[in-house]
Amino acid sequence: MSQVRLSIELGVSQETVSAYENGKHFPSVQSLIKLSEIFRVSCDYILGLSEQSHNVVYYSLNEQDRKLYTIFNALSLQNQEKVMAYMQGLYDSGQK
Repeated sequence: MSQVRLSIELGVSQETVSAYENGKHFPSVQSLIKLSEIFRVSCDYILGLSEQSHNVVYYSLNEQDRKLYTIFNALSLQNQEKVMAYMQGLYDSGQK
């Protein structure tokens, strides 16, 4: 992914992304979370605190749950919110 594309995804300048890569600046917590979502890796991995790029919990999921997790995380945040609202509606209607 180019610095320009990443800067658009993060809502920061290309120069800021360059500074992240060169260790001159560090991302905010909000940007760190966005980076984690964009690259589908843990924040610990981005920070160099873990060599595992994904949370171990992911690998303990069954195949269907991993597929759901993967597809969900590939969606934009806006679409994730829509999916969550839809799922909550299905859940709530089944609880009555």
